[in-house]
Amino acid sequence: MSNETDIESRRRFLKLAAGTTVAAAVVGGLPRFAHAADLPALAESDPMAKALHYVEDATKSKDPKYKAGQDCTNCQFYSGGATGRGPCQLFPGKSVNAKGWCVSHTPKA
Repeated sequence: MSNETDIESRRRFLKLAAGTTVAAAVVGGLPRFAHAADLPALAESDPMAKALHYVEDATKSKDPKYKAGQDCTNCQFYSGGATGRGPCQLFPGKSVNAKGWCVSHTPKA
């Protein structure tokens, strides 16, 4: 095979790969990202919430590890806004209160 034939083969392959990717995205739809509003609220009675001593209002925590000023908004695992509810990596598929707290609280860097 000559060098020109190799280049043409590569071009054809790249065009086919790009076309296939676009077609797959159109047929399968673009991925849908969950928004906090779509997620059910984490209940304090949830087994995982109980295990991590989650409370909806950080100021009402009776856990000795709680320190004043800690809440979900300043935790590295929380990715929601400063008010309302948002997703937390520790509770996948659920939303937590922005003013909540659990023993896994880790300050944002």
